[in-house]
Amino acid sequence: MKIFESIADIDVAADVWQKLAASDKPVVMYGMGNGADKITEALGHFGVEVADYFASDGFVRGQSFHGKRVLSYAEVCGKYSDFIVVVSFGTRLPEVAANIERIADERELYIPDVPVVCENLCGELFDLGYFRAHRDELSEVCDLLADDQSRRIFCDIIAYRLTGEPEPLLRHTCEPEEVYGILGTEDIVSAADLGAYDGDSIRELAGFAPKLSQVTALEPDARNFRKLTAFAESAPYRIDAFNAAAWDSDCELEFTSGGNRNSTLSSTVGLKTGAKLKSVQARRLDSLLTEPLDYIKYDVEGAEYEALRGSEELIMRFRPRLLVSLYHRSGDIFRLPLLVRSIGYEKLYLRRYRSIPAWDLMLIAK
Repeated sequence: MKIFESIADIDVAADVWQKLAASDKPVVMYGMGNGADKITEALGHFGVEVADYFASDGFVRGQSFHGKRVLSYAEVCGKYSDFIVVVSFGTRLPEVAANIERIADERELYIPDVPVVCENLCGELFDLGYFRAHRDELSEVCDLLADDQSRRIFCDIIAYRLTGEPEPLLRHTCEPEEVYGILGTEDIVSAADLGAYDGDSIRELAGFAPKLSQVTALEPDARNFRKLTAFAESAPYRIDAFNAAAWDSDCELEFTSGGNRNSTLSSTVGLKTGAKLKSVQARRLDSLLTEPLDYIKYDVEGAEYEALRGSEELIMRFRPRLLVSLYHRSGDIFRLPLLVRSIGYEKLYLRRYRSIPAWDLMLIAK
């Protein structure tokens, strides 16, 4: 697939969902779990039935998924002479990505993109209709980006979301050194980490910010927060940790607590029947801090827009560098850069760590 330089270069006659609906080959899904549930639902919306599910050899234990026995890849190859593979799980592990690429060399393979967070899955898919409806905003963001690499990443993610093809997804990725090099972290003293998890992103920042002395950290999940506070006790810099969600007002919200990175505010996602809800404090960063701030990270599982709104006063006053996740919602890729630009940031960059699907897409603003 060609390298795209602008949104105008992207010319797709049919998206991945339309291709799968038009094919007469059996569609076999690689993976189980939440991602497979979402993609199975989306395929059903387009009239596509999943013929079988398979897993990596170490995960095949005779279990069933959606009423079908989970097969191995070898069993699928023995059952069908030709078939389409749909990958339905996420990974950052190089060896797992290499296995997916190996299968892609042997079979027609797609990695459909579904939003991590949404209220209405089939209404928020980044399909051809969604692309056409938001082409103007996408073009505006592409034109705002500060370098060629950012524009190529942006266009690649759009092309990937439309086609489901691995090639645009897996090129133009980088390592943390490049992200923090663009941010310019040598003089960062004070930082805020919104969606701090167990402190892993604070540790990463500290490795590139030798002058870091104070961090304000928000984490709404109770289990993650306990890990965060344990880390804070031994950290060589001060961490003021709050068991709260980043939001645009100080209030109480309902929260789906999973003890992992996928815990979400119920106000940002359509909940399945039986989802366990807990009350959590939501806070504006503006109400927690008055001191100078050099850097803010936003990775808050679909609430990035509200979290940005809740820190506008600090942003306008201190002009900190920003690192904003753009991959939780379909509209994040244009809505969040346009918001950051409206606040007054002129240097906007995109970078992405290697992952499947299009996770770890980051807006760098300075």
